[in-house]
Amino acid sequence: MTTPVQNTLAIVCGGGPAPGINSVISSVTIEAKKSGWEVFGIYDGFSNLAKGEKKIIPLTIDMVSRIHSDGGSILKTSRFNPTKSDESLRRVVDTLIELGVTHLVTIGGDDTAYAASRIAGYAKNSLGLTISFAHVPKTIDNDLPLPEGIPTFGFETARSLGAQLVSNLMEDAKTTGRWFLVVAMGRVAGHLALGIGKSAGATITIIPEEFPSNGKIPLSLVVDIITGSIIKRLASGRNYGVAVTAEGLIEKIRIEDLEAADCLEYDDHGHIRYAEINFSDVLKKELLANLNSLGIKMTVNNKEVGYEVRCAPPNAFDIEYTRNLGYAAFDFLRSGGTNALITIQNNMIVPISFDDILDPVTKKTRIRTVNTESIQYRIAREYMIRLEKRDFQGGIDFEKLAVAAKLPPDEFRRRFQYVTEY
Repeated sequence: MTTPVQNTLAIVCGGGPAPGINSVISSVTIEAKKSGWEVFGIYDGFSNLAKGEKKIIPLTIDMVSRIHSDGGSILKTSRFNPTKSDESLRRVVDTLIELGVTHLVTIGGDDTAYAASRIAGYAKNSLGLTISFAHVPKTIDNDLPLPEGIPTFGFETARSLGAQLVSNLMEDAKTTGRWFLVVAMGRVAGHLALGIGKSAGATITIIPEEFPSNGKIPLSLVVDIITGSIIKRLASGRNYGVAVTAEGLIEKIRIEDLEAADCLEYDDHGHIRYAEINFSDVLKKELLANLNSLGIKMTVNNKEVGYEVRCAPPNAFDIEYTRNLGYAAFDFLRSGGTNALITIQNNMIVPISFDDILDPVTKKTRIRTVNTESIQYRIAREYMIRLEKRDFQGGIDFEKLAVAAKLPPDEFRRRFQYVTEY
């Protein structure tokens, strides 16, 4: 009689932290152990596997039964990209095989999803071996290509905590008569910035998606949009406010403008290191110069929001959501599934094939950006205080804006009307 093959499942966490990682680890482990599977936690993402190092921990139900409400990751995490070389891919696969891994759950964002798909393909095409994979979508950026309205886990907690922080800044701004510039995490998409700004009732939120997708924009445009918001508030008798922007907005700015702001650093290959730019410092400097040119005296403070929310304990939504996703990931693998991103749609487990989340041009995971035609975005815009086309139609309100800007009406129109095109 042949001995049945022992199913061994490994869990890998990639990318940056997000609230709910431990809850996924917990639910996957509990379901796998209940089914008689072995479960290994892999430390530090793919980085150790790519070196052939077996830095693992056998996971048990007792170890994970109460970690679902904890922030961070008991397995830590890493941004190491094993797809950079065939050697790294081979070592990852070889190390997993040496560990006896038959199934793998990856927890991460777009880079981790892409790495998982490449590892699956390498194992099958180069070695003729099958390791079944399931990917659980995690990122506070909310930019993985899930169906409209379905968040990546961690986003709701990050938005909630970020909104609380910005609400506090709004109260500080009101109390002290100043403005705050807040830059929220979001490498490409503006989901988190918009979610925080809308939930906190920020004065204005600016995201990259509201500008043309092709080409760059001048830094002065972003500064003038914020200046216009300040002017509009002053015209209504309010000398305070909070402007929220997405960090991804910096990649929309013209290179020559960033060079003029003296904020650029380059890597060894001559590529701009956007991550090293403190965008809120750049905005503050340029905004104060713009206000000073108008003779408007304003105290402006800047704040980056991101690291404060990444390892926060998950809220009730993300705890339930991640428990569901972890269960769904294991159920998918147990049922013979492989190579898919796990989603829950209409209260049903819906796997999305890795092939269906790849961009046909870049061959990397597609990025979900904010749909500026959606009702969510349209309502967000309605509640922002920013210059609109109707503000330039003349009349007493237009005159008040010009007075607040300390400019003759015609000059105010010439200087600021263009921002209403965005």
